[in-house]
Amino acid sequence: MTLSFIRVLFIIAGGVCGYYIGDITSQSYYGLAYGCLGSLIVIFIEMRLQRVSVRGLSSVVFGVLLGIIMAKLISKVLSLVTPDPYMLSIFELLLTLVFSYFGAVMALRGKDEFNIIIPYIRFKRQNIHEAIILLDTSAIIDGRIEDIYLTHFVQGRLIVARSVLEELQKLADSDNEIKRQRGRRGLEMVSKMQHNPKVDLHLHEDDSLPNQGVDQKLISLAKLMEAGICTVDYNLGRIASMQGIDILNVNDLAQAVKPVVFSGDVLDIKLVKEGKENHQSIGYLDDGTMVVVSDSRQLMGQTAKVIITSILQTQAGKMIFAKCVQ
Repeated sequence: MTLSFIRVLFIIAGGVCGYYIGDITSQSYYGLAYGCLGSLIVIFIEMRLQRVSVRGLSSVVFGVLLGIIMAKLISKVLSLVTPDPYMLSIFELLLTLVFSYFGAVMALRGKDEFNIIIPYIRFKRQNIHEAIILLDTSAIIDGRIEDIYLTHFVQGRLIVARSVLEELQKLADSDNEIKRQRGRRGLEMVSKMQHNPKVDLHLHEDDSLPNQGVDQKLISLAKLMEAGICTVDYNLGRIASMQGIDILNVNDLAQAVKPVVFSGDVLDIKLVKEGKENHQSIGYLDDGTMVVVSDSRQLMGQTAKVIITSILQTQAGKMIFAKCVQ
């Protein structure tokens, strides 16, 4: 159903209404002309409203229903002013026609999304995409996702599945002290994000996916909702990405935004321990990157000014080699 088709139908309907109204005064063809002209004026006004748009048959139905309701309300008000039932029926017909048309067109072109009845599923323009991100247990316990979200590097709606909450609760009730602390931290993070008005966080019931583990439920839910998964669990991320799901790994992001250093840069490094070679000592950058400094054993425990000589990229990360500045 296109806008052109709706406009043609509206012009025809306007002309028919004008014809029958003109027939009352024996000027049917004048009424037809005025009806078509009025329809064209309404369409011209509608074409000026280019900012309101949404696509989909369901949104058209919603708009038509809303237009009919508005026409009925105005008709009730007019009934107090115009006691003539014949004139009132004509006004009611015209109002229903005009408001139904405006409702359908505004529903098609409106930027507002109809997500009242079905959560997370929106009728919207095809060229607009809102991200939905599922948080797994590890990402919640890690806690960095809230700070990342507040910087707007990650945008969209954050979803916590019920199965993830249950897993956090099991951890919080565990006999193991470490697991208990992790579970409590995760529950505190969920509560904190829920009460933060800047974080769009929602809980989702995933009971429709029974007899599955938490990770498998997340994967199935991500496919169903066309969502991504935020995690720091390497194995979950690997399995989900193999099934075409977008993965947001917080560790990968942290690795990507580490400070960049180059050969020849001069740094102040605190030497904290001995290196493998007798003359080496080791220090660390603020992000934890290891710096191996040659000919510096005598400076152990001190902050030395060093110049970077080379950078080695390994699977575990970067390793920087340097020497003391004379």
